[in-house]
Amino acid sequence: MTLSPRKRAIRDYADDIAKIRDHWIDRNSPFHNADLAYLKFVIPEGSRVLELGCGTGRTLERLKPSVGVGVDFSEEMIEIASSKHPDMTFHVADIEALANNRKIKGTFDFILLSDTIGYLDDCEETFKSLHRFCDANTRLVVSYYSHLWEPALKLTEMMGLRMPQPEVNYLGHHDIANLLNLSDFEVIRQEWRQLVPHHLFGIGTALNRFIGTLPGIRRLCLRHYLVARSERHAKRRNLSATVLVPCRNEKGNIENAVKRLPRFADDIEILYVEGNSSDGTYEECERVRDAYKDEWDIKVFKQPGKGKGDAVRKGFDEARGDVLMILDADLTMPPEEIPKYYDAIARGKGEFINGTRLVYPMEHGAMRFLNYWANRTFALIFSYLLNQRFTDTLCGTKVITKKDYENLIANRSYFGDFDPFGDFDLIFGAAKLNLKIVEIPVRYADRTYGSPQISRFRDGWLLLKMVVFAWRKLKAF
Repeated sequence: MTLSPRKRAIRDYADDIAKIRDHWIDRNSPFHNADLAYLKFVIPEGSRVLELGCGTGRTLERLKPSVGVGVDFSEEMIEIASSKHPDMTFHVADIEALANNRKIKGTFDFILLSDTIGYLDDCEETFKSLHRFCDANTRLVVSYYSHLWEPALKLTEMMGLRMPQPEVNYLGHHDIANLLNLSDFEVIRQEWRQLVPHHLFGIGTALNRFIGTLPGIRRLCLRHYLVARSERHAKRRNLSATVLVPCRNEKGNIENAVKRLPRFADDIEILYVEGNSSDGTYEECERVRDAYKDEWDIKVFKQPGKGKGDAVRKGFDEARGDVLMILDADLTMPPEEIPKYYDAIARGKGEFINGTRLVYPMEHGAMRFLNYWANRTFALIFSYLLNQRFTDTLCGTKVITKKDYENLIANRSYFGDFDPFGDFDLIFGAAKLNLKIVEIPVRYADRTYGSPQISRFRDGWLLLKMVVFAWRKLKAF
């Protein structure tokens, strides 16, 4: 292992402090516990995890991976890691030379670099070498100290409150994002945490939960995180599709949903999930299924419960397509626009596609005045909660792959099965899974049959409660 003089000095330092490293972590447990809590939010238990710069393997073990592989160039660190965590695999290697390392094989769900980039000579080349461990679903997680805290961190070292450090790179989040971009990684999530890296008799914890995550202030936090995906592995090919049409009292739109739907893929399934209508919608779905059986693969189901969310879950559970797509039966989102959503997933532009009605001008009367401004307000709130720009969270058209939806189901317990609309179950789940979320503008049309089925005040109150719930789950944990 050939190292530069700087890297040799860092390795010698790591060997020297290996036996006391966990002691220092225990001394600063409030910071390290909060850091681990966010990493566990991003990296679900049971994932396949590769940690680069793993030290004694403590973080890797606490993430509870199904497959855990750690790499560090300190033999002393790896010896401790191997003895403490024999159920995981550890390698002595320079992570800047992984391109030629054949001991580490296969791909991983997550690649973690926690504080590691500070010790690298060339971050860009190191990032480039990681594509061989990636597939379309791999997420690269980079956590690091904010460069704004460099003077304070050096002061705490001088005071003996922090483990002494060798000379490291202090990079801002823009610098790291730029290096990832140059290396063909696309940043899909950024977060800032720990305004006060100590309990301070509960005061620090309260400030971190209620103040530290606020816009503007959060950029002052000690810890920042970036989650990225490999652009080289993003494209998908030959995907089948299921178009789900949840419908209740939409008899006049059922046939037009089929007649107006373009053939955008080689294999398309159409599912009607009917919600106990009073106008004969279910019978119309059956008639359309039989009338178009030679042209389309159409199936009809009755939803077991109430609400659009229940219908979506029923339909997605029954769907056989690789890509799952929602088309509201009111057809205010034109079926002719559906190919755009499929194309975005197939070309790797996004992994969760959300329609937005609030970019292009809409038809007169398509949305009531109060609904319009409520949608604008909730979009701003959820943009903050998710660290992702949303212009319309309640547009019914949403697209996700079957595989990602199954992962969403497996992790649904974090948020719970509470969403009667179906929109937020998917949005929150996609954000929790670190999916690349993109919006596609549509020209929102006025409905030609039936009436809106959302109550502005009853459902508005429910949305407010969901905002508080989402804040607790996404920010104040």
